Amino acid sequence: MSKERNSKGKGKPSGSRTAPSKPKSFTKGNAPVKKKTQASKPNSNSEEIRLNKYIANSGMCSRREADENIAIGLVSVNGKVINEMGYKVKRSDDVRFDGQRIMPEAKVYVLLNKPKGFATTTAEGKGRTVMDLVANATSANIKPIGRLGRNSLGLLLFTNDDIIMQKFTNSKKGVARLFQVELDKNLKFEDLKKVQEGFKVEGKTVMVEEISYIQGESKNLVGIKIKNTGNTILRTIFDNLNYDIVKIDCVAIGHLTKKDIPRGHWKHLTEQEVNTLKMI
Repeated sequence: MSKERNSKGKGKPSGSRTAPSKPKSFTKGNAPVKKKTQASKPNSNSEEIRLNKYIANSGMCSRREADENIAIGLVSVNGKVINEMGYKVKRSDDVRFDGQRIMPEAKVYVLLNKPKGFATTTAEGKGRTVMDLVANATSANIKPIGRLGRNSLGLLLFTNDDIIMQKFTNSKKGVARLFQVELDKNLKFEDLKKVQEGFKVEGKTVMVEEISYIQGESKNLVGIKIKNTGNTILRTIFDNLNYDIVKIDCVAIGHLTKKDIPRGHWKHLTEQEVNTLKMI
């Protein structure tokens, strides 16, 4: 019994010692507020990032190598060469490495096999868009190259690589895309030749890379290769020849095909596929 009383007695003093716990919990309660206050200070500059990290994040080289390249004057920010170590930039700044603009994230290349019913746009409020389909592909700020109409099908490439973007949008050296186009009636051979040779629409010559009937298919299904980033040229061509387009399907972009990509699915390009794309 005495031991039990002593243990109870000991409990009381321990209770008295823990009595000041309110101020401690009060202090703890204030801690998150202090942390929030401290964290809010850098928020005004939260978009800023060290230049060497910016370069490293772009995938150009390591941070240490970035410092070396900064030191020898290979890096510019908004048109001004920067030699200062620890210099900070914003993501919106124009940062160039040896004259080439870079972005603070690794280059990403996503190939989508687009189904019907999705608009090719990055704008909000347009209903279902292709961006919904690739939302889980990457956290990088990728954009679609070119356009496929809402009811058009097939391959669409997304990237944050400005150089690849420029390659596609260059009308003379652009990357060819192959479409299968289904028409409301058979395409006359003389009309196929006319498209092959090029013809004028509203004073402008409309040219394609190739056009042909598809072997083993009826003459209302044709293959047509173009370098334009949109597919409106296809409608322009066939509207002027008095054909209605029933279906447009992009089956190849350069060397890239729909193999192993079910409709509505996407894949990341392999290193070899990216290298080949860059060499086109």
